[in-house]
Amino acid sequence: MGIDKESDIAANIQIGPTSLGMVRLYVEADGIELPLDFDPDEADEIAEELQAAAQAAREMNSKGKPGKR
Repeated sequence: MGIDKESDIAANIQIGPTSLGMVRLYVEADGIELPLDFDPDEADEIAEELQAAAQAAREMNSKGKPGKR
């Protein structure tokens, strides 16, 4: 599966700090539990990438729709 392929997989995600000063992304789906720990600087980079992707998605969604630019 690639980044641009549609998927029917459902997952839950939780995000929060750990007791060791890391940022944890905790993903759970179909019996799989995946804790991913990042230092705060890495978490900031991930947040920036998420914001950039969200903006790109907004721009893609607004193309071709009347009244939106």
